[in-house]
Amino acid sequence: MSAVAEKLAAAREDLQSRDGVLVAFSGGVDSSVVAALAHDALGEDAIACTAKSETLPAAELEDATRVAEEIGIRHEIVEFSELDSQEFIENDDMRCYHCRSMRLGAMYDRARELGIDVVCDGTNASDVGEGHRPGLRAVEELDAYSPLLEHDIEKPEVRDIAREYDLSVADKPSMACLSSRIPTGLEVTEDRLSRVEKAERLLRTWGFEQFRVRDHDGLARIEVGEAELEAALDPDFVRAARDHVEDCGFDHVTLDLHGYQTGSVSPEEEQSEDDVVSNVFDADYPSVDD
Repeated sequence: MSAVAEKLAAAREDLQSRDGVLVAFSGGVDSSVVAALAHDALGEDAIACTAKSETLPAAELEDATRVAEEIGIRHEIVEFSELDSQEFIENDDMRCYHCRSMRLGAMYDRARELGIDVVCDGTNASDVGEGHRPGLRAVEELDAYSPLLEHDIEKPEVRDIAREYDLSVADKPSMACLSSRIPTGLEVTEDRLSRVEKAERLLRTWGFEQFRVRDHDGLARIEVGEAELEAALDPDFVRAARDHVEDCGFDHVTLDLHGYQTGSVSPEEEQSEDDVVSNVFDADYPSVDD
């Protein structure tokens, strides 16, 4: 038996020992694998639950619904608003903590309504080594159970397991909530979330897979994966992005030549990628007369 198969069997056995679980389910690969494992282990006693709010793109909710049907697990949707929290709106370096606390809190509320004691999340063993991750503090404080982390299942292994379960999201890129597109310190508002969602919907429609649209207070900074950078430099795309992304509510549109980077507007332990971007905007470049 391979190492991944041993971890998978141990995680399934662990879940089988529970009376029932509610899985915090985004429809991404991590939570989908947990949902598939839970359904495999517990059948009807496993429930997937998605939290609907302003920070979740409509397309992601549709994906979550589709993947839950694919797995065969019962799917619940709870609604709440992070924008009810001034601490979240202020968008400091603990934004993800406030968001995850509210999101998991909504999960526990629904679990109690259903008579379920255990809430699972999709934290995997790779997440704990990825720098500034305040959302993990909320997972610990609320005592959510993370079977992938508990059984030392790392991200590449999560994708391997997703392929074993024949999940359509096995190769889906990571998708953080929309508030991650707004630089730390700039308030999270419904208008900013809305225009980011509209702009990213355009890029998805145009065929891009790995991308972000960062909102620098009205300036849209488009990041695309290295494999798609050539397509983003095509003059037809440049014209379309300039015209249609501005129509989403932005004043200016730019393409980041560094390409897609996770956390590029979030704080890090040392110099943040946000600082790097600010330096690009603020730098004094020599003119042709210098």
